Amino acid sequence: MNNTSSRRTFIKTAALASFGALVLPNSLFAYSNDFKSDKKVRVGFIGVGLRGQEHVKLLAKRNDVEIVAFADPDKRMLAASQKILKDNNKSTAQEFSNGEYDYRNLLKLKTIDAVVIATPWEWHLPQGTEAMRAKKIVGMEVSGAIKLQDCWEFVKVYEETKVPIFMMENVCYRRDIMAILNMVRKGMFGELVHGRGGYQHDLRGVLFNDGVTPYNSGAEFGEKGFSEAHWRTEHYVKRNGELYPTHGLGPVAMMMDINRGNRLTRLSSFSSKSVGLHKYIVEHPKGGENHPNAKVKFNQGDIVTTQIACANGETILLTHDTSLQRPYDLGFRVQGTEGLWQDFGWGDFNQGHIYFEKTMNHTHRWENTEKWMKDYDHPMWKKFENTAAGAGHGGMDFFVMNTFIECIKRNIEFPMDVYDLALWYSITPLSEESIAKGGQAVDIPDFTNGKWKTRKPVFGMTDEF
Repeated sequence: MNNTSSRRTFIKTAALASFGALVLPNSLFAYSNDFKSDKKVRVGFIGVGLRGQEHVKLLAKRNDVEIVAFADPDKRMLAASQKILKDNNKSTAQEFSNGEYDYRNLLKLKTIDAVVIATPWEWHLPQGTEAMRAKKIVGMEVSGAIKLQDCWEFVKVYEETKVPIFMMENVCYRRDIMAILNMVRKGMFGELVHGRGGYQHDLRGVLFNDGVTPYNSGAEFGEKGFSEAHWRTEHYVKRNGELYPTHGLGPVAMMMDINRGNRLTRLSSFSSKSVGLHKYIVEHPKGGENHPNAKVKFNQGDIVTTQIACANGETILLTHDTSLQRPYDLGFRVQGTEGLWQDFGWGDFNQGHIYFEKTMNHTHRWENTEKWMKDYDHPMWKKFENTAAGAGHGGMDFFVMNTFIECIKRNIEFPMDVYDLALWYSITPLSEESIAKGGQAVDIPDFTNGKWKTRKPVFGMTDEF
């Protein structure tokens, strides 16, 4: 197959296609749990912490969903989640709170079609694969893998059970990014050459708190921390790599047809020194030079950059930047033979620069993105703008949950599937390996086993999901 030629053909075809037209999915779910489209989707939640509760809020508003059960050892979080159901006039969910493994009893319920997993990263593999083996369709929150073998295990269990798993990467649904995807599909950027993204978000007030409130309240973590500070910060102590790759990689991967006509082949990662978290502890009013955590050595570098090569010749640059002071900005850039876009800020239509050489008469001057974003707003956002209003992360979370439920109801393929999950998660352990080897390039496995050559793009091809 001539992949470059295939890419050009796709651009031309997509430019002529109407988003409103029906686009057939790659395949129906090979697995069925006898779910009928006229029934409510019966959902269980594994993990109802602050992130899980955002998903509970969205599904509690739907008339086509029944929330059956919650599994979480934290009674405080269970009570908050039950209140969400009550406030939406929904029935109380059954609770599984007898320790960390009581989720296994939730998975035994025959009254559940699917589970949403929003737990600490180290639980994703056991809970996700056990759910698939229990014949529960999985919606999985994002992270990076603990070990490379974990990624293969997800694929192995899927291919054994045929129970689908949905990678819930919400940034793929960010409105400005979907407008750019629309432009890419119309061929406006020409042939893509390079993309950038990352997780550039000051998390210091998330990684440390007072053990009672979750954000910006103290210098504690681990056993004395609350919410993410209870578990996430420990990764910064022990690891050094691209810890959270999916926010930056996912949108670019969709634009470059990764796993669907293209693939990632190798990467090289470098890490800066680690000084930001120590400085935060020392300077915090509840910390200081004599605070016990001031003696902790954090292995995670403040800035980690990862360069990735693609089979069709493109490159991607990821940046992990969460330990220093900075405004929020995921740092996206899409560059092709005909155009260039880069964002700044949190996704508002006017928070970006764009340049099309021919359209702009070789001015060599940026234009603000606002007009372009409005003109090429993705049909999905146009259709669901009012429905998504008020949902988490500027409406992105609505699209994640809507896609999850609608694909189950219609028995069609998830647009972000197990192969995307395995690939995107793999960047974390592979980057750790590369950094440990002084930036040496390491190969990225083909989790599709060659199927990427014939799989077709499905994300954002219609105004549905």
